[in-house]
Amino acid sequence: MAKSDVKKVVLAYSGGLDTSIILKWLQQTYRAEVVTFTADLGQGEELEPARAKAVLLGIKPENIFIEDLREEFVRDYVFPMFRANTVYEGQYLLGTSIARPLIAKKQIEIAEQVGADAVAHGATGKGNDQVRFELAYYALKPDITVIAPWREWDLTSRTRLIEFAEAHQIPIAKDKRGDAPFSVDANLLHASSEGKVLEDPAADVPDYVYSRTDDPEDAPDKPTVITVDFERGDAVAIDGKTLSPATLLARLNELGKQNGIGRLDLVENRFVGMKSRGMYETPGGTILLAAHRGIEQITLDRGAAHLKDELMPKYAELIYNGFWFSPEREMLQAAIDKSQEFVTGRVRLKLYKGSVAVIGRESPYSLYDQDLVTFEEGAVAYDHRDAAGFIKLNALRLRTLGQRKRKLKL
Repeated sequence: MAKSDVKKVVLAYSGGLDTSIILKWLQQTYRAEVVTFTADLGQGEELEPARAKAVLLGIKPENIFIEDLREEFVRDYVFPMFRANTVYEGQYLLGTSIARPLIAKKQIEIAEQVGADAVAHGATGKGNDQVRFELAYYALKPDITVIAPWREWDLTSRTRLIEFAEAHQIPIAKDKRGDAPFSVDANLLHASSEGKVLEDPAADVPDYVYSRTDDPEDAPDKPTVITVDFERGDAVAIDGKTLSPATLLARLNELGKQNGIGRLDLVENRFVGMKSRGMYETPGGTILLAAHRGIEQITLDRGAAHLKDELMPKYAELIYNGFWFSPEREMLQAAIDKSQEFVTGRVRLKLYKGSVAVIGRESPYSLYDQDLVTFEEGAVAYDHRDAAGFIKLNALRLRTLGQRKRKLKL
């Protein structure tokens, strides 16, 4: 679609300097009516200033959308992901990745509501987010026009951005006039920081970068013990108190922050082909992952548990790369959700100076049989003598291989 054909565009708008510049650039370059969408995903910032700033930049009040998506985010995106114990490259809990499909979905819904023919995002041309946003857009509305300003404009430096903002009377906070020391993306699941002072992977992360976690060395000397209750794989209560999904995750974040839990310094492999160093803080998610694995230990059959662990890296990669709305992710989700049918019960955890440990678990559907594993004598369903035949059958191919090696003197 030619620029002149774009009449109305829905912009993912944070109210910050970059997306405010994008807003004005869209008006100037495309001569299109701009609709702003700001999502409250629990980033911890007041969002009403985004509305005021949009009005200041000439957006009609009826074209400003601000939605509280915290409950939907945790219930329909974070929790389904945690049912799979999802981590990317063994460590990353995908806090940024899992937020993008929800934002994109809402943008498309608003585009259809207001009759927009295009959507726009503020992701750069080097990162993963451009892929995540756009794959979601096209999956949900195949004929949508996507505008990615960072791939189009010539504002390729901080100086050029500031000059553009000044030329168009866009307010600039004092701390935005110099080079940003690092960039931050935050939501209810995590906060991620990357760029500038974090670009050298050999250098320590400065203390001032951390925002969601207290220093583990300064955390309380006395451990915090909590319980987390699960129903069909989803956390529903903390210390016996039933909470909504977003409220529960927020409470886990508080507990994790106080105990210095959830810091991760990671060099990851981006989907677009480069390595990137980031610092992630996922306090509540780190506790939730440990708790979920704890309840699965007694409620999941060995075959199902091991199959889940085999499927998880593929599932994590799909989310990281932006394929949330793909048929393969939905197929894996169906299998994962089926596995959670009896993942119900209570887990007790100890939080202490950056660590989280499962110290107890119980469930009405537990597969753990103390009579089977005890060393004490008694009437049990397990006969020790049966192990001999089991071992010999499993050793048959190894013995055959051993005989061949001896024959060939290998």
